[in-house]
Amino acid sequence: MDVKADYIVVKALEDGVTLIGLTRGKETKFHHTEKLDKGEVLLAQFTDHTSAIKIRGKAEIMTKNGSIGSGD
Repeated sequence: MDVKADYIVVKALEDGVTLIGLTRGKETKFHHTEKLDKGEVLLAQFTDHTSAIKIRGKAEIMTKNGSIGSGD
């Protein structure tokens, strides 16, 4: 695993924010889920297995490129 791979920080702005890790390859599949409550923070890294992260609920997402909100 490349420790220099991109990270994101997700801060839940409400209870029940769900993060879903999606796989790489011919068929995209769910491989991991996390549920956050208001105020909780999760750091996630893109890896050889994780190509995308789906976020459901109101959250602030911070990357090296800036910040964006979800669930507005």
